Amino acid sequence: MEDDYYVSSEDEEYYDEDDDRQNMELLEYVENDDSLPPEVPRSKVIPKESLLAAQKDDVQRVMDVLSSKENHARTLLIHYRWDVDNLLAVLVDKGKDRLYAEAGVTLVEHNSNVSQQLPSEVMCGICMDEIPADQVTLMDCGHCFCNECWTEHFIVKINDGQSRRIKCMAHKCNAICDESIIRNLVSARDPNLAEKFERFLLESYIDDNRMVKWCPSVPHCGNAIRIEEDELCEVECACALQFCFNCLSEAHSPCSCQIWKLWCQKCQDESETVNYIAVNTKPCPKCHKLVEKNGGCNLVTCVCGQHFCWLCGGATGYEHNAESIAGHSCGRFKEDEEMTLEQAKSDLVRYTHYYNRYQAHIDSLKLESKLKQSIQGKISHLVEREFTRTDFSWATNVLNRLFRSRQIISYSYPFAYYMFSEDLCKNEMTAEERTIKQNLFEDQQQQLESNMEKLSKFIEEPFDEYSPDEIRELKIRILNLSTLVDKLCAKLYDCIENDLLGSLKWTRHSVASYKSNGVEKASELTGS
Repeated sequence: MEDDYYVSSEDEEYYDEDDDRQNMELLEYVENDDSLPPEVPRSKVIPKESLLAAQKDDVQRVMDVLSSKENHARTLLIHYRWDVDNLLAVLVDKGKDRLYAEAGVTLVEHNSNVSQQLPSEVMCGICMDEIPADQVTLMDCGHCFCNECWTEHFIVKINDGQSRRIKCMAHKCNAICDESIIRNLVSARDPNLAEKFERFLLESYIDDNRMVKWCPSVPHCGNAIRIEEDELCEVECACALQFCFNCLSEAHSPCSCQIWKLWCQKCQDESETVNYIAVNTKPCPKCHKLVEKNGGCNLVTCVCGQHFCWLCGGATGYEHNAESIAGHSCGRFKEDEEMTLEQAKSDLVRYTHYYNRYQAHIDSLKLESKLKQSIQGKISHLVEREFTRTDFSWATNVLNRLFRSRQIISYSYPFAYYMFSEDLCKNEMTAEERTIKQNLFEDQQQQLESNMEKLSKFIEEPFDEYSPDEIRELKIRILNLSTLVDKLCAKLYDCIENDLLGSLKWTRHSVASYKSNGVEKASELTGS
């Protein structure tokens, strides 16, 4: 099956005239296939001003199911990290009483006229003063204290960052205080602190919710993203930033989050500079400064004046000839030093191989991003030539396919660097198994890379100067090749997920699944 997709780099043309009939049939299939409707976005963009509406939607959903008050529903959702499905699952498995008890919600019916049920004065169990009944507050758990003590308690907790779950002051009582009571008492003392309390409750919807996260854009766009299902996905915010929802880094599949973190760290730190120093410099035996050889002779001289042998690093005199250095012999083999040096050289060469190819595709992606304006200009030119009835959306769709495949290829190199190293997947496979799997992966990678470059070449053609027949022929070729690139991307992901990562026993890595239409664009949240 692999040969169906493989194209030799020696071929001058991907298509020949004998394929025209098949190309026409494939074009008609691509244009007329309605079996796969466009995917409905499963992620939502929540502007900052819509956070309250989004939060209230979930609160209202719980209120409707449990017939509970708003503060109880919010307390339950904060406890279950705003996961409504998990909350309802606990309700089914353990029942309503257990659900409420685990979240610290106590349901005790009290008469609204509490002051009429209490004596004229009540002793506060905190300050031990006799307080008029109209200056005390009774919580759902049944504990009653004076308003001054409650207010001090709430202020301390809010300032300590514990606004979301403020517990009752009574000893060993785990009941969560009513947020409306907290709001009223604190606002009477410090309106600014009451606003801070409100903000903490609102931000809990993001900070405590694994399905909602702030967009990591810098400067921040003010949007949050809510997903519906798998956290391991890539999304595009309304600000056009594409990122991994799991780790909030840039979209990096087919790299796992762990591999991408390791790669970024390796590219940013000085590990390879250290390797370069180990390979290309030697310390002076006198002053210990690093010396880099700039000639062919193995007798080198430090700036301090010390002469030493480049081969072994030992101090020598200046007398030497073409065969030897006077008074010095370094013919004895030092295995440990030689092995360390050779390993450093090998590691540097290997890293350079993968980094250069990764960076080359990143650079190509930046250059190809300018094609958007070029394509729009060509389409505008064609409209001026009275091609108004022709739909040229295929050109922009193919361009997006090119961008996506270029990203995939670029990130496949960091993946390969760690996947086939002896460090990350140590003891996961034998050397023979590693070689077989590496060859399999590189075959898939090469096929995608080859056809992607052909697609890049086709899309750059000046089709705005072509005749209608030439444009249709180019469209056939480009759409066929775009379909092929899509299949090869899916095939590479399948290889990574099943043949490579799926076979690991001790190391767990997961990648965001491949989406033919590219990174999902989050849709605007329609508030109620």
